[in-house]
Amino acid sequence: MESSQPHAGPVEEPLDVSWEMFGELSRALALKVAAGFDPEVIVGIARAGAIPGAIVACILRRDFFSMSISRREAGEVVRDRPAILSAAPPQVRGKRVLIVDEITTSGETLRLALAAVRDLAPKEVRTATSFARSRGYRPDFVALVTDADVVYPWDRKVFEGDEWVVNPRYREG
Repeated sequence: MESSQPHAGPVEEPLDVSWEMFGELSRALALKVAAGFDPEVIVGIARAGAIPGAIVACILRRDFFSMSISRREAGEVVRDRPAILSAAPPQVRGKRVLIVDEITTSGETLRLALAAVRDLAPKEVRTATSFARSRGYRPDFVALVTDADVVYPWDRKVFEGDEWVVNPRYREG
């Protein structure tokens, strides 16, 4: 997941995405991909990009694999730039590949994924995200362009101790 970059313009309210809305956005993304590309393999960028990647793969009935690229290690922010934590899947060799992430801002994560996948000689590779910022890197396919901070349905509440609690990132205090 990429961190938000500061940008000029009005501050938008956070976009609190429900599971239903995320499902509709995933379907819209799959339709856009199907209209413009015929991937044989879909690679989701773990952690959060694996969710829309797997959904798009199911809708399009394609093989799904993941690779891990993150600015975090063991949940802690440890680097300014993302790093590849697990390699691109070898199943991309000679195939049309779609790389999926949940959001893009600067494009650093997608560029790393593109380079890693291209090293394995795919036939063709394209990118898709659920969300993209109005400025910055634009993937080949995107479900929704927004500058709002996105609150994902899988991230709103987390398991802490033995109960579900509001994610500390969203607690007002």
